[in-house]
Amino acid sequence: MESIAKRIDHTLLKPQASREQLTALCQEARTYGFKSVCVNPCRVQEAFKLLSGSSVLVCTVIGFPLGAATTRLKAAEALDAVENGAGEVDMVINIGAVKDGSWDYVEADIAAVVQAVAGRAVVKVIIETCLLTEAEKRRACSAILAAGADFVKTSTGFAGGGATVEDVRLLRECAGDKLQVKASGGVSSCESARAMLEAGADRLGTSAGVAIMNGAAGSNAY
Repeated sequence: MESIAKRIDHTLLKPQASREQLTALCQEARTYGFKSVCVNPCRVQEAFKLLSGSSVLVCTVIGFPLGAATTRLKAAEALDAVENGAGEVDMVINIGAVKDGSWDYVEADIAAVVQAVAGRAVVKVIIETCLLTEAEKRRACSAILAAGADFVKTSTGFAGGGATVEDVRLLRECAGDKLQVKASGGVSSCESARAMLEAGADRLGTSAGVAIMNGAAGSNAY
């Protein structure tokens, strides 16, 4: 049970998310011992206070969900998040630049966020797998590695598609032991969580953490 809990980022990113929902999210994270809560930047400071004294980290999103903010804004948003208590930041890659083949820009965009947090936070890079070709996914992993980030992450969950077992396997192959892999978007049951972990995911981003844990308890899966 503990092993899967520490691989879950308990997530609340809906634009209408309320303070009451945030409080419940943080309490659930404490109860189950999740690795982090993943919340929008405006909620980082509140979440940090709610989780004070626990081992649960605060994760937030940068350039979310489109990835289309300027590099300077992404870096500033990441720095602000860390100063407010975030221990992890999940930034969205510039998808348009990927499609343009502007890989120097893509790498510099990621590197700016990595440099902004200067080792104070784990950096995960969301590549939005449902919008990319296999070749683009592979090249994106290379850019993430070159930029010094820690994770490649499948999806925002806001682009019409989420994590698939096939994509997680591909990213695991590309990442090797040099990057960690986070599966997010559509990981909503014990069965889907198990499938992603078996495919090579190190971390799961999900709003269904409690359901996954209850399912794991019932099946003795973990």
